[in-house]
Amino acid sequence: MNYKFKTKPYAHQLTALEKSWNKETFAYFMEMGTGKSKVLLDNMAMLYDHGKINGVLIISPKGVVKTWFEQEIPTHLPDHVENEAVLWQASITKKQQEKLDTLFKSETTLHILVMNVEAFSTTKGASFAYKFMSCHNTLMAIDESTTIKNPRAKRTKNILKLSQFAKYKRILTGSPVTRNPLDLYSQCEFLSPWLLNFASYYSFRNRYAEMKTIRISGRQIQVVSAYKNLGELSDKLKDFSYRVLKEDCLDLPEKTFMKRTIALTPDQFKIYKEMKEKALAHLNGKVTTTATVLTQLMRLQQITCGHFKADDGTTQEIKNNRISELMDVLEEIEGKVVIWAHFQYDISSIIKAVVKEYGPGSVVDYYGLTPQEDRQDNIRKFQNDEKVRFLVGTPATGGYGITLTAASTMIYYSNGYDLEKRLQSQDRIHRIGQNHPVTYIDIIAEETVDNKIVKSLRKKINIASKVMGEELKSWI
Repeated sequence: MNYKFKTKPYAHQLTALEKSWNKETFAYFMEMGTGKSKVLLDNMAMLYDHGKINGVLIISPKGVVKTWFEQEIPTHLPDHVENEAVLWQASITKKQQEKLDTLFKSETTLHILVMNVEAFSTTKGASFAYKFMSCHNTLMAIDESTTIKNPRAKRTKNILKLSQFAKYKRILTGSPVTRNPLDLYSQCEFLSPWLLNFASYYSFRNRYAEMKTIRISGRQIQVVSAYKNLGELSDKLKDFSYRVLKEDCLDLPEKTFMKRTIALTPDQFKIYKEMKEKALAHLNGKVTTTATVLTQLMRLQQITCGHFKADDGTTQEIKNNRISELMDVLEEIEGKVVIWAHFQYDISSIIKAVVKEYGPGSVVDYYGLTPQEDRQDNIRKFQNDEKVRFLVGTPATGGYGITLTAASTMIYYSNGYDLEKRLQSQDRIHRIGQNHPVTYIDIIAEETVDNKIVKSLRKKINIASKVMGEELKSWI
């Protein structure tokens, strides 16, 4: 390919580009950690170089929208591509408006607008995206396209309307079928209504699903009882998509580190600010105070995780975005996953959310409250039982001496300051018996103590690397 890459592509990324770069519609069904973001950015640059596009609209989940803007675009978009990138924000200040206005200057630069998918549930977000697309020859891309799998959702409807104004369209996801094959309909309709040759979701459903009628609360509803013709559906997808699994990529790095960022809810922000400024906080008549800086830091982290521990020992839940972000991440991942959390309270919250979504037999735990007689059995189930997809625990208990190589993905719901526990817990999936590259994902609340913890860990690992004469590691 006569194209100058900024970062060297892997073999599977080259194949993806060769199959897709000049296609009007294409689906990158590439598992998390295989570098689908880089493929899209190189595809953008190739189309720009050939005069095919002068605008790009990237739509992504809220947890990775800043990653696109601050990391992916600067890292992978070639330097010869002059560009103006702007990150959408719902509250448009004078400074933000000036940035948005740069997207409409008649220049030869590539204009890039990065928006979170939730913005398309609003008139303001959808209207601005329309204005942008009507002024450009646009490539429209949806990162983690399962976010539009619900054809009845407002954001899905708005995005489908906008898609007709895009010259090129791309969808990216590691798991196009998160619950059932019917998830594919809206994703493929975004690319083109003609790809699957169905006039409606219901005709698509009738072709690939058997339905039955059940009664709930006095009402009759239809639910899926079985699937059919899946070989036919798989063959249709091959014409406009490329599937990549980590297990097929022999040239991937051993470890890949990723972040998902969240914002504090208004309730969290209020309590967090009070604790930070006054070393005390109030919630529903309860009070928590701190006598030392270390206790204050712990309380701040508890608040970012979504719970409030009062001086009388009681704990209350605070509305937060962390659990929902975790569930969004799990939806994007295939196979087994290890989830670590710093606080025991969060373990029960995580298990409750996972059981609600995936069923009671999908998860086992390994933390301080796990009975000793159950611990080895839980490891055995996780390693050998296909129905058990998730292990939830604390690094303090589960981070040492156990093998969890059935998983190649590990999520840190929250971190502690102990570098040894962090590194030891990472090694539970990266050890003898692991045959695939591994991916680590950290959930971080923006502009909070979460960042301080990561910086502290980063500083410690830098010092350790220098003392041992090793190269600085690529790490969170």
